[in-house]
Amino acid sequence: MAKKAQKNSDSTIALNKKAKFDYELHERFEAGIALTGWEVKSLRAGKGNITDCYVIFKNNEAWLLACQIQPLLSASTHFVTDPFRTRKLLLNRREINRLQEAVEQKGYTVVPIALYWKAHIVKCEIAIAKGKQLHDKRETEKERDWAREKQRLFQKDQRG
Repeated sequence: MAKKAQKNSDSTIALNKKAKFDYELHERFEAGIALTGWEVKSLRAGKGNITDCYVIFKNNEAWLLACQIQPLLSASTHFVTDPFRTRKLLLNRREINRLQEAVEQKGYTVVPIALYWKAHIVKCEIAIAKGKQLHDKRETEKERDWAREKQRLFQKDQRG
């Protein structure tokens, strides 16, 4: 009897860790993405990157810019592939209005946080964010280093 293929329990495709460091995240939304077939196949292979991408609004629609999805070699022979093409975000009118209002306020922007699978559909988590000052970034680094040091000390006490 053939064994069943084991499903990947981690549904995350790509994370934007830089956004959590550079921005103070406020309100989060889940958006669908309009993708072509080769892009979905590439994302299944883990070839997506959202590190430097951002969201803009044009004609009352949300668009994801600079999201990199590297094409597979088999797909790139059949199609004209652009890894950095602009992709449409699928949101409700109410959500788009809320995001546009936030962007119009001074200092706020909308950044993608993660790409992940929800059943068989690719979703993008986006957040309303406000840019951090340099001293806020330093404070974040200090907190992260202290948490790491506490963990080391705790593990050292556990062993000894």
